[in-house]
Amino acid sequence: MSYVDGYLLAVPAANKDKYQSMANLAADIFLENGATSVFEGWGESVPEGTVNSMHTAVLREADEVVVFSWVCWPDKPTRDAGMQRVMADERLNCITDMPFDGKRMIFGGFETLVQR
Repeated sequence: MSYVDGYLLAVPAANKDKYQSMANLAADIFLENGATSVFEGWGESVPEGTVNSMHTAVLREADEVVVFSWVCWPDKPTRDAGMQRVMADERLNCITDMPFDGKRMIFGGFETLVQR
């Protein structure tokens, strides 16, 4: 059964190009290590909620945009092995000036229930 890693974060709007460059590099590395697809979505129509929302979940600041991303894997064992290699890849580890505040990033792994 396929497996998905999901990510939700806030990126300063001024850092869009820098984030996109980093995301392209990360996508290449994920795909080299077994991922089947990578998606990065730049928030365009993300409504504010009255109780909770994507904005409040990532503590979005006024100059930031919500980004929603996911990485698809064929199964969890492939994901587990692939993520170990991704996390050890020097191309990602050499990024010292992240274009967003990683402390506010939300992430998790998900077993697929429906996929069409």
